[in-house]
Amino acid sequence: MTEQHETVRRLLNEFGRTHAGEAGIRLRNTPAPLYQLLTLCVLFSVRIKAGIAVDAARELFAAGLRTPRAMAASSWQERVDALGRAHYRRYDESTATALGAGAEFVLDRYRGDLRRLRDAADGDPDRIRELLQEVTRIGPVGADIFCREAQGVWPELRPSFDRRARHAAAALGLPGTPAGLARLVAAEDLPVLAAALVRAELGKTPTRA
Repeated sequence: MTEQHETVRRLLNEFGRTHAGEAGIRLRNTPAPLYQLLTLCVLFSVRIKAGIAVDAARELFAAGLRTPRAMAASSWQERVDALGRAHYRRYDESTATALGAGAEFVLDRYRGDLRRLRDAADGDPDRIRELLQEVTRIGPVGADIFCREAQGVWPELRPSFDRRARHAAAALGLPGTPAGLARLVAAEDLPVLAAALVRAELGKTPTRA
């Protein structure tokens, strides 16, 4: 085992979990879990602790808001209350509004199925990122989070390592390019490695994903 492989092994042992997994999302290439990942990315798109964003996702899902149709049908107050139970403060009201608007957009544009967004991008990762940013409150950071987590089910996104992950890799003596990092793990482990690198850079109490 090379030194880089040993570094990756230790990294995965300490930080090897995706945010989707932590939020209870069983990510598959089906409409509901893809939308749940999008919801998580909306929650991460403000300056708030990652753990609170994950807890907020769990509260929304526990309230039954797991699909764009359910989210759009919920009241603004229901969404605010779910966010409040996770102590998602300061941004609860604006985020409740963004979640409602985003759900309506996904229903109107993609009939509730983000696989249609993928089809509209025709397999182009950059176009996928552009289309994701049409959803309310999803910016470049949110699109990067979606892509690094979704690369496990959308192969055209592989390898997806955003700037923060690449910076962490370089600091650890690992390759600084997505292709170089991809050579260190199996394809199915790419989302876990990308998330682990981000967690390693941010430390054990990250403020953003």
